[in-house]
Amino acid sequence: MPGSPFSRSSRSLATACRRWAGAGLAFLFLGGVASGGFEIERMRQSAVQRFGVSAGEAVDGWRSALAGWRGLSEEDQLQRVNEFFNRRIRFADDQVVWNQSDYWATPLEALGRGMGDCEDFVFAKYFSLRELGVSESRLRMTYVRARIGGPASSVTQAHMVLSYYASPDAVPLVLDNLITTIRPASSRPDLVPVFSFNMQGVFVGGASQASTPVDRLSRWREMLMRMSAEGYTP
Repeated sequence: MPGSPFSRSSRSLATACRRWAGAGLAFLFLGGVASGGFEIERMRQSAVQRFGVSAGEAVDGWRSALAGWRGLSEEDQLQRVNEFFNRRIRFADDQVVWNQSDYWATPLEALGRGMGDCEDFVFAKYFSLRELGVSESRLRMTYVRARIGGPASSVTQAHMVLSYYASPDAVPLVLDNLITTIRPASSRPDLVPVFSFNMQGVFVGGASQASTPVDRLSRWREMLMRMSAEGYTP
């Protein structure tokens, strides 16, 4: 929609893909529609085995929170999920957390370590909202260029946020680990979208229809495979 930075793309998808691939963010995903859910007790056991007792307690807190949010409106669910992970996870680069330049952590891994980068916040929020029943079509993981240092700054960095669309043509709400307040994209001029995706496909700018299927192997598929081993049924 006019006035929203998420209603347009500043470059073609192909150019964006080459740029992100050069930064280690491969544009390769696995298709499919989520219809399953979490086996929380199995995930708890996995968390304790991998990360210790405190990780099991973190999963318990997550399970309790999800149970308490199920009867809330979607607006309230967005708020609770966003605040929960922004408070529970400390930002840290993949190199520090995983000794890798680019690692897409599962929600369990992010909770187990208690830290992660921007993608890890987004995936944890995305899968939590899907578990609460929020429609796949309303959620997209969005790569952006984030301006750092105020409105006049020309310094930008790669970033990811979770976008929520109340309707296909609506200005999305932005769930971000940089700020706790959920704001419409029209109030976030510091973010310039590159492309977004969910299990339905890849979206350029503010398009309501996916332009490219997500049916190629990638870090996304690797993450889903790890999630399946932890107790997630897609």
